[in-house]
Amino acid sequence: MGTILKRNVVASFGEGGWNYGIWGGPYHRLHQERGAKYCVYNGRLMAVDQGGDRFEEYWKQRREAGLVDTGKRPTEIVGPDAEAFCNKLFTRNCSTLKPGRAGYGLLLYPDGGILCDGILMRLAPDRFWYVQAEGPVYSWFVAQAQGMNVSIRDPKSWVAQVQGPRALDVLAAASDSGLPENFSYFSVARTTMGGQPVLVSRTGWTGEVGFEFYTLPEEAPVDGEALWHHVEAAGKPFGMTVCGLDSMDIRRIEAGILNNVSDMDETMNPYQAGLGSFVDMRKPDFIGKQALGDADKGILLHGLQCDAGEPYIEGEVMSGGEIIGRVTAAAWSPLLKCGTAIIRLTNAGHLNTAAVTVRTRDGNLNAARIVELPMYDKDKAIPRGLDKTIPPR
Repeated sequence: MGTILKRNVVASFGEGGWNYGIWGGPYHRLHQERGAKYCVYNGRLMAVDQGGDRFEEYWKQRREAGLVDTGKRPTEIVGPDAEAFCNKLFTRNCSTLKPGRAGYGLLLYPDGGILCDGILMRLAPDRFWYVQAEGPVYSWFVAQAQGMNVSIRDPKSWVAQVQGPRALDVLAAASDSGLPENFSYFSVARTTMGGQPVLVSRTGWTGEVGFEFYTLPEEAPVDGEALWHHVEAAGKPFGMTVCGLDSMDIRRIEAGILNNVSDMDETMNPYQAGLGSFVDMRKPDFIGKQALGDADKGILLHGLQCDAGEPYIEGEVMSGGEIIGRVTAAAWSPLLKCGTAIIRLTNAGHLNTAAVTVRTRDGNLNAARIVELPMYDKDKAIPRGLDKTIPPR
């Protein structure tokens, strides 16, 4: 088959021209100076490459801390019916989510297919933010809000995150008032950084200790460059560096964190994605619940490891001359010293296949093994701060 071509990315040029509907965000000029390359995510530029070495950046997130700009998009749900609205749409019981807390939020279509996932944060009894992955969430919310006393708003917030074992040290230094009180896993708090108001949540996309910070442009003008430099300076004593999404992608594959649209989509129900634990069938109702009653619950998404090389995204997984699945995400793991991937099987029964091969980036089929997700730290002891072991290089 020969060597498989490299991916396409978006470059940013210092000139005028067509760029409608794509937001670079408050830190964009700094990323341009660093020679960043992007993908377009939620209509936003997300820096997949910040000019550094992805494996060095990976180790920063495993051993110290990495600062990553992301394309996640917050949407605000506010009004007297905000809780009822969230219970109508999300598979979780939103009534149990207290102000100052966040939780995983899964949205379904009426047929039970996955629309989007993300983090649902409750900021007040009548106010939620949903920080989404790629997906048509805003339009879906507006359509479903008809007849309810709730407003759907775009707070124009931009999200970045710090991930790694020193992340909370960075937050304590970056926050003008120190580490927020009782800032446990999935907590949400308000603070200021360099005098600028931000929301912070103890969440992330790596399976490491970390936090995300959200600009609040409706409260005060955002000086993005000053805020970014402030966080960089706070992280310097702890070895933090700026990282591209590529390095974070390695870690999230190891951690079994799924990406909407690419790993899972509307053709898959949450059980097939391995997300059944986030579906509360005890709720009186939510969009998609009826369809889940007799849905196929065989898990289609699994991990895969290949000693010979990095699997090719969209490459076939083979057994006995038959295609039994495809690679949805892949990277070389410096820690596991093998190619790692998330794969989607065509049939849940293929999980018990004894011997498989996978297409790797050199174009060849190489021996591989299907493994459980996550590939380690199955109890999430690392992001909870319960396992503080620093992995050796």
